[in-house]
Amino acid sequence: MHTLRILFSFLLLAGVPCGCQGQGNADQPARKHTASPQVRVLDDSLWMPQLKRHRRIWVYLPPDYGRSDKKYPVLYMHDGQNLFDAYYAYSGEWGVDESLDSLHAAAGFGLIVVGIDNGSDKRMNEYSPWRNRKFGDPEGEPYADFVVQTLKPLVDKTYRTLPDPGHTGIMGSSMGGLISHYAMLKYPAVFTKGGIFSPSYWFSPEVFSYTTAERLSRKARFCFRLGGQEGQEMERNLLRMQAHLGGLGLPASSVNAKIIPEGKHHESFWRGEFPAAVLWLFGE
Repeated sequence: MHTLRILFSFLLLAGVPCGCQGQGNADQPARKHTASPQVRVLDDSLWMPQLKRHRRIWVYLPPDYGRSDKKYPVLYMHDGQNLFDAYYAYSGEWGVDESLDSLHAAAGFGLIVVGIDNGSDKRMNEYSPWRNRKFGDPEGEPYADFVVQTLKPLVDKTYRTLPDPGHTGIMGSSMGGLISHYAMLKYPAVFTKGGIFSPSYWFSPEVFSYTTAERLSRKARFCFRLGGQEGQEMERNLLRMQAHLGGLGLPASSVNAKIIPEGKHHESFWRGEFPAAVLWLFGE
């Protein structure tokens, strides 16, 4: 807890990162690469056998990774194009690398982040395991299977990870929040830390009936974030899910839900909420 206090104090003093402005706006004359040296591409075209397509995979390694023999917790994140590098981001980037570089400098907080590019026109399908008649057939189940059955073994083999569920998380926003929630329930023996930002529960109301006590890990931790400018339906659904999890017996201490009045459905908002979320999920 002492380490967490140091880190939170650092965030307040340094303003890391403020997330006040989006990046990668199409009106800007030129986009620049913004990824820190800790970011690399694990595979530019990793085969997804469950979906019969390829995908670029990004990895962020802690600043001390190359000069230590430590093992690190891992966070899997969706919409990889928007996580590290404004050059590739289509709606601004999260600044995940800058946030984690700063948290490490403050108190040695180390976390490996694996970013999975979205499937472009397949994004809505891949991020939901349930059918929405406006968007066609769901592919969320094979997508989650890819993360667990194909990608995670590769990451654990390639890097010094702490592979147990207590050190493994999954995070995303909007539809990425929906698929992260689903993955927490489908694979409770793999993920116990879920970052669920602005979740699109409206897309698949089945998520509520799918969320059962039998599918919940006793060690599960859910970090919810929503902007107050995202609409009443989004807010109602988030509060409903928070109450639902409590009704299933998940302790209030295992759910961190905040609605930020000025927050909007945008990467700049999620960027600003990311540091505190990972500290709560992974901080000892």
